[in-house]
Amino acid sequence: MSWEPKDPWGQQGGSDPLDDVLKKAQDQWQRMMPNKGMKTIILIVVAVLALSQAVFKVEPDEEGLVKRFGDVVRTVGPGPHLKVPFIETVVTPKVEKLHRIEVGFRTNDRGRTQIVPQEALMLTGDMNILSVEFIIQYKISKARDYLFNVADIEETIRKAAEASMREVVGKNKIDEVLTVGKAEIQQKTQDLLQGILDQYEGGTQIASVQLLDVNPPQKVAKFFKDVASAKEEREQLINQAHGYRNDIIPKAKGQAAQDINQAKGFAQSRLARAEGEANHFLQTLEEYRKGKNVIGKRVYIETMEEVLSNVDKIILDSKASGNVLPYLPLDRMKRFPKSNSQATP
Repeated sequence: MSWEPKDPWGQQGGSDPLDDVLKKAQDQWQRMMPNKGMKTIILIVVAVLALSQAVFKVEPDEEGLVKRFGDVVRTVGPGPHLKVPFIETVVTPKVEKLHRIEVGFRTNDRGRTQIVPQEALMLTGDMNILSVEFIIQYKISKARDYLFNVADIEETIRKAAEASMREVVGKNKIDEVLTVGKAEIQQKTQDLLQGILDQYEGGTQIASVQLLDVNPPQKVAKFFKDVASAKEEREQLINQAHGYRNDIIPKAKGQAAQDINQAKGFAQSRLARAEGEANHFLQTLEEYRKGKNVIGKRVYIETMEEVLSNVDKIILDSKASGNVLPYLPLDRMKRFPKSNSQATP
C-alpha cells in the first residue's frame, strides 16, 4: 500500500492554501493598479502639485524667510522665488507696514473703545493717579529676530511699553503730564521702549508713541476739573495783567517821549526867537546910533501903528479936516453902545 501525503487541513494531493491566498492577493493588486494612461495622469498631477509647492512670491512690502525643517536657511526679497517642495516652507512678514498696538484700552470690531484699568491707571511723581491711554506704532526691522527670538512679540511690546510709560509718568508731576509735558513724555517713553526691545533682540523699530487720552479716574474727575478750571482762570488773569502792562507801558513811554520832544522843540523855537529878537534889536540899535532922528521917528511910527491898529478911531490931519463932512454913525452907536468911535478934525 503506497503512502500519500496529506495536508494539515485534511486535503490529499491538493495545492498549498497559503499559495492560494498570495495568488489571490497578487491578482487583486494587479486589478487595482492603474493602466498606462492613468499612470501618466497621476504623474502630471504630482508634478503640478510639486511645482506649485516650489514656486512662491514675496510682495513689495514683505520679506521672505525660507525654513527647512523649522530652521531658517535663507531670506529673499520681493518677487518670485523657488523652494524645495514639501520640505521647505516660507513665511512673509510685512516689514514695511506700520503696526499698531493699543495700551490702556482696546478697540472692538465695531470701532468702540473700552478702557483697560490694569494698564491705564498710573501714578505720577506727586502721588496722583491718572488714566493714560496711548498707542505704539512700530515697523519690523529684522524679520528673523521678530519671528523667532521672542515668543509673543506684540504682547511683549505692549508690556514693555506699559512699563516704560509708568516709569516716565512716575518721574513727572500731574500738571506736566496733563498739559505741557506730553511731547517730552512721548519721546522719553519711545527711547526707553526701544532700548528694552533692543535688549530682547526683538527686531522692531519703534516709530512713535502717541498719548491719546490722559485724564484722572472717573471717581475724582470732577474735582480735577475744578482745580484745572481754577488754574486756567488764574493763568487767564495773569495773561490779562501782562497784556495790560504790555499795552500801557509802551503807550506811556511813547507819550513821555512825545512830550519831551515837544518840550525840546518849544525850547529850541523860543531860543531861536529870542536870538532873532536880540539880533534884530542889536541891528536896530546900531542903525539908531547912525541916525537917531530917522530911526527914532521910524520906531515911533511903527509903535503907533501897532498900538492904534486895534483902536476904533480915525485921526485926520487938521489941514485935511476942512474938506471932510462930519458924520455921526447912530446905527453903530446903538449896536455898540460902548464904542468910542468918533471923527476928530
